[in-house]
Amino acid sequence: MIEKPTRKSMQEELAQRQARSALFSRPGFLIRRLHQIHTWLFAEETQRFNITPVQYSLLTVLVEHGEMDQNTLALEIGLERTSVAEVLPRLEARGVVERRQSPLDRRVKLVKITRKGRDLVKRMAVAAQRAHDRTIEQLPPAERDLFMLQLIKLVEANNDNSVVPLRLR
Repeated sequence: MIEKPTRKSMQEELAQRQARSALFSRPGFLIRRLHQIHTWLFAEETQRFNITPVQYSLLTVLVEHGEMDQNTLALEIGLERTSVAEVLPRLEARGVVERRQSPLDRRVKLVKITRKGRDLVKRMAVAAQRAHDRTIEQLPPAERDLFMLQLIKLVEANNDNSVVPLRLR
């Protein structure tokens, strides 16, 4: 029978791990490091597709929501408009997205995924999921859902206009 850890045992384990490094007391460091690890795992699992995690997120949102303007797309994936504007030409050159001016407002660019893009997302799904699974596989299965729920709560709680979207470099 698997015993559920008590609050005290979790606090003791946390204290032991944090004693190894001051960095283990910094959520920002741990989140950045886990992001680095996931990015490496994603690249390893999906290298044959030559798509970055950001590009995959962008394509996934377009599959899910259909055509949308670049600003809305940027908000959906947590990037600045300019970052999305830099990524889209590369995807357009590969024929996986199409862009056009909005007939209602010529300043607005609309983006939609092509059939080739939908096919790419479908072909990548298993490899991308493997990367996601590998990112959290060290957690016991009973803790994975809790971890995901906590991540979602943190993202949603901090996903307001006071938090600056990511700017790619």
